[in-house]
Amino acid sequence: MSRSKAAPQADTQAILRHWREAVPDDRLAHLVKDATRALVRALQMRLGEHAVSFGHWTFLRILWEGDRLTQRELSERAGVMEPTTFSALKAMERLGYVRRRKFAGDRKKVYVLLTAKGRALRDVLVPLAEDVNRVAARGVKLSAIATTRSVLLSIIENLDNDEHVADMKMPSTRALAKMKPVRRRKQV
Repeated sequence: MSRSKAAPQADTQAILRHWREAVPDDRLAHLVKDATRALVRALQMRLGEHAVSFGHWTFLRILWEGDRLTQRELSERAGVMEPTTFSALKAMERLGYVRRRKFAGDRKKVYVLLTAKGRALRDVLVPLAEDVNRVAARGVKLSAIATTRSVLLSIIENLDNDEHVADMKMPSTRALAKMKPVRRRKQV
């Protein structure tokens, strides 16, 4: 077996050992992050066979549900900063997946539209994501999958509610760089 294939499997085995033996009751966020990392990696490998990056997949998925979004709307739906969206869209435009356009009457907003090539990728790429889901769920009871979905949706809703109740805002990277850390007093 080549080194490139052996190393990720060894990493996965270490992660599984960690969760099953070392810290079986560790924070849920860490477990979700590791599961997400595994799902994303599996999809990235499949997308790579079609020369599509995971970042582009994220935007394509949103646009397949309905394009003619502004760059800002696309950023918000993808959960990324606008400069990230701008860079990705420039690359996607060069690849022929999207075009950006301003419309008469609203010359400030830049809208993103799928091209025929970008739209056609849906039939090629969505089955890859479905395959990842099938592989990930192999051997897992349907009732456990339904429970997992319900729990994860509840977690998302609870954290969203907490953010709104506490009126918290996500600071930009620039704002964080300007902030001074809060020094906590030592407890006696």
